[in-house]
This record gives sequence, structure tokens and C-alpha cells, in this order.
Amino acid sequence: MYAEERQQEILRRAREAGRVDVVTLAEEFAVTTETIRRDLTALERAGVLRRVHGGAIPVERLGFEPALAARDEVMTQEKERIAKAALGELPDDGAIIIDAGTTTARLVQALPADRELTVIVNSPPLATVLAVRPNLSVIMLGGRVRGRTLATVDDWALRPLAGLHVDVAFMATNGCSAARGLTTPDPAEAAIKRAMIGAAQRSVLLADHTKFANTYLARFADLPEIDVVITDTGLDAAIAADIAAAGPEVVRA
Repeated sequence: MYAEERQQEILRRAREAGRVDVVTLAEEFAVTTETIRRDLTALERAGVLRRVHGGAIPVERLGFEPALAARDEVMTQEKERIAKAALGELPDDGAIIIDAGTTTARLVQALPADRELTVIVNSPPLATVLAVRPNLSVIMLGGRVRGRTLATVDDWALRPLAGLHVDVAFMATNGCSAARGLTTPDPAEAAIKRAMIGAAQRSVLLADHTKFANTYLARFADLPEIDVVITDTGLDAAIAADIAAAGPEVVRA
């Protein structure tokens, strides 16, 4: 197992169990405790774990929201597969919304050059990437930019959404469960996400399997409001079945 694969598995276990133990991980992965400590240090530097005596705790348990750069460094292969699968949900032409997020950013990079689309975003970095594409008309939602996620929020972003209608909204989330729906730590971002879904004929959620172990402060949608959930093969089959039973089609890429 490569170090990145081991670190992703450590992160998955931490989020599932609430904490991980150095000695136990060393035994289960058949490596030294020094190797596990280096893994935990790398994950802490990425902003997804916090070291504690004898182990580590996921930042979600401490009430932190990982910064965009930190989130972009984990589950990279899974996010690429999810984005590729999401291309099948694109209309031939028309208008789409792409929510701010690290998985949706992969979709932005993968958009084909043969589609003439109007693309609405609430992320200055995504708007910058899209604006140079000659086949796209890009609308950037204004508002306050949250430093942690680089997403625009508040009234200047909300008001334009009230008058828009798009074919598909490609959404990101911090947490997802059959019981709690789609959640995010910040109420202002939740309001934007809710308005995006309301402006769309169809809504497609892009979320790697780690998002299905967490629930956050602000709910912005229930699962019946989502048409398709695109995740990766790491999602447990039973959880996938629970999500599908709530309404959306589940695609494990």
C-alpha cells in the first residue's frame, strides 16, 4: 500500500470511528509506529486531522471546517472519477450551475469543448478557469467571499438566483445522510446552495464517500430534492441503498 492510500484509509477510519490510535494502526497496516506518526503529521498538515496524545481526531469532531486547499489534497482520484461520471449529466446546450467545491472544480476542468453552455458559479477561482473557454458564457454570482471556501455568499449572491432557471445544478456538500439530508458548516453557504437547487430543473450531487459519514450545522436540502448522487466505489453498499431509497439515483464511479 502506498503512503497516500494508507493515509486516505486512516482518514476514513478516523471519520468513521471518531479517532484513530497510533499503535493499533501500526499493527493493522503492518508498519512501524514512526510511519503512522508521519502519516498523521501529513494529514494534520493537510488540515483534515488533529494530532492528540496517542493518535488523532478528525477536524469535524473539533468543530473545524477544513480550508479549500486542505480538502483539495484528499480523495483526489475519487474526485476525478466522480467528475468524469458527472459529464454524462450535462445538457447538450443550455444553462448549468456549478457549486463551489473541490469535486465540482474537477468537473470544471473536465467540461468538454463541444458544448455551448451558460455556466453560473459562486466561486471566483472557478469563474477564472471557465471565463477563458470560448464555448462558455460565464455568470459569476457576486457577494461576500468566504476565505475558507472561496465561495460567494449573502444577499448579492442570493438575489440573482431567485430570477434564474437552469437545466442542471451540480452541487457539493460537506455531509450527506439519509436521515439528515445535505449539510454544510456555514449557514450563509447553506442558503446559497438551497437557492441553487431551487433554480434548477435537476440537481446532481458530487460527493466522495467520506462525505456520507458526517453531518454539519446547516441543512440545505433533503435527499428527495436531489435527482442523482454521484460518488465513488468506496461508499458502503448499504449506505448507497439507504440514499437511493430516499429518492435519488446513486452512481458509484
